[in-house]
Amino acid sequence: MEIIEIGAVMVRQGAFEVEGEFQTFIRPVRHPRLTSFCTSLTSIAQRDVDAAPAFDEAIRSFKRWLYGYSGFVFCSWGDYDLKQLRQDCDFHKVPYPISASHINGKKQFTERQGLSKKPGLGDAVLLAGMEFSGTHHRGMDDARNIARLLPFMFADAVISRSTMGERSPLKEGRRT
Repeated sequence: MEIIEIGAVMVRQGAFEVEGEFQTFIRPVRHPRLTSFCTSLTSIAQRDVDAAPAFDEAIRSFKRWLYGYSGFVFCSWGDYDLKQLRQDCDFHKVPYPISASHINGKKQFTERQGLSKKPGLGDAVLLAGMEFSGTHHRGMDDARNIARLLPFMFADAVISRSTMGERSPLKEGRRT
């Protein structure tokens, strides 16, 4: 496993308005040929990563964009992205680019909404009464959907029981 896309959304605290976005593909080196599973899961094509910058160059671009803002935090759905970024930075001998603290959005959403099970990102979007926008497992689309869930993690937005209804993916035992 290695990072082949970075997608990030900067959101204004309190207002939950998008201030900026960053997206780049990254040329893989450990597994330069994408598997059919990876392509079908993400919709990222081989030509996308073949034309992409190397990891160190992509991280430099990301860091330039990121530090154009101040007072940010790193929020991802679970801890996987944090761990993968640290692992890839170690592998490429690139300093970890984010000095801000990390928030596990899945955990925050689950606790704030009083859920007994941690939903996948797709299920959380459904529970919030929305449809997933874009392609699941695409860095940019996942970041945009996490941004849409921020009011349910950090404000007073509450999932209504009528939104959950009988079709609730968590009630059916389905997880993404």
